Amino acid sequence: MISPNTIQQITSRIDIIDIVGEFVKLKKRGTNYLGNCPFHNEKSPSFTVSPVKEIYKCFGCGKSGNSITFLMEHEKYNYVEALRWLAARYNIEIEETETSPEQKILVQTSDSLYAINHFAQKFFSEQLLDSEEGKNIALSYLQERGFRKEIIEKFQIGYNPENRTALTAALLANQFNPTLLPKTGLVATRNGDELVDNYRGRIIFPIHGNTGKVIGFGARVIGKSDRGPKYINTPENEVYSKSKILYGSYFARMAIDKADECLLVEGYTDVVSLHQAGIENVVASGGTSLTTEQLRLIKKYTQNLTIIYDGDSAGVKAALRGLDMALEEGLNVRLVLIPDNEDPDSYVNKVGTTAFNEFVATAKKDFIIF
Repeated sequence: MISPNTIQQITSRIDIIDIVGEFVKLKKRGTNYLGNCPFHNEKSPSFTVSPVKEIYKCFGCGKSGNSITFLMEHEKYNYVEALRWLAARYNIEIEETETSPEQKILVQTSDSLYAINHFAQKFFSEQLLDSEEGKNIALSYLQERGFRKEIIEKFQIGYNPENRTALTAALLANQFNPTLLPKTGLVATRNGDELVDNYRGRIIFPIHGNTGKVIGFGARVIGKSDRGPKYINTPENEVYSKSKILYGSYFARMAIDKADECLLVEGYTDVVSLHQAGIENVVASGGTSLTTEQLRLIKKYTQNLTIIYDGDSAGVKAALRGLDMALEEGLNVRLVLIPDNEDPDSYVNKVGTTAFNEFVATAKKDFIIF
């Protein structure tokens, strides 16, 4: 737990104009500041911030609070995450109250897993963009699929070389704990105690938590291959729980807030392609079937959900299941099925952004819940 002394240091340093101004363009009006509300769409600014009272108030939608509640509402942080964000911003060292030995081990393990994932993400990106193998095999494949360099860099997509121990050797050389490496899924144990790379020859999609840290990975084969499953995903561990994660949510949250709508697709490439097309309020269930926990995450951002799944039999079945679950959670849900033999990734590249948006809008308009 964060100590009361640290909380006092954080709250005494807070400048609400500095914090809110990170996310909202503010203009000074008398003793207060005014801007467009980030919590609802408006053309005439009604969002007021008082540096004297250290509070904000929107006279359009009624949202109000202080710097901490702003971060909790806007960034979907819990209280502790908001405090940690503020501590990092003001370079305040966090003092923890006494914790049990079990809690200390859990925190240490989590911190180590985050560090391993961060190192691996950098390694994969460098392999994709700088190595001959990565450029010739993986980058060329991504470019053939229509992915531009800026979107690859935004989502930190990478490549794990074919070499059996390329990543493993780099991790060990940088003194990472070998007993923790298999927990990440990046490394597998063979022949009793031999550590080898688990995602060899695959394109890597890092999965980000709501603070931007890499919590896991999805590893995809290049092209069509009979060698193992199409995707390998991070196993459950102290920082990654697949049923509680939405791929792309870290990049989509502000766009979802602005549009007051979340588009839900199935795969990593669907999210990346739609972002590249300028459609950013989109997330994916990723390496799992849609879960109740994922729908509840969406409800933190918006009540309005549009499910956009493939039009084949598997996609229809998954979409109808998702529709029932979303209705049970009280979401305002619409269903869009992409034409057969297409997915959101291929379809938006085929028809373009405008036609894709028109197709979705028409499908939503025609959709009726019986």
